[in-house]
Amino acid sequence: LQVGEVVTTIPTIGFNVEQVTYKNLKFQVWDLGGQTSIRPYWRCYYSNTDAIIYVVDSADRDRIGISKDELLYMLR
Repeated sequence: LQVGEVVTTIPTIGFNVEQVTYKNLKFQVWDLGGQTSIRPYWRCYYSNTDAIIYVVDSADRDRIGISKDELLYMLR
């Protein structure tokens, strides 16, 4: 959204925070790593949010089921 082009990324270890402005809207974006050791801490970051964008690496078919379970756990 911010740069208007496809950006190559690497998996997040830990978390990254960035302020993004798009069409006069300001977003504080938290990019949380998906490692098993980090997942228990996700709730600390999304408990008071207005929206969640949940991104899954669809090329890693072995993790699709795990990802589904984690998303359903978040939505409880």
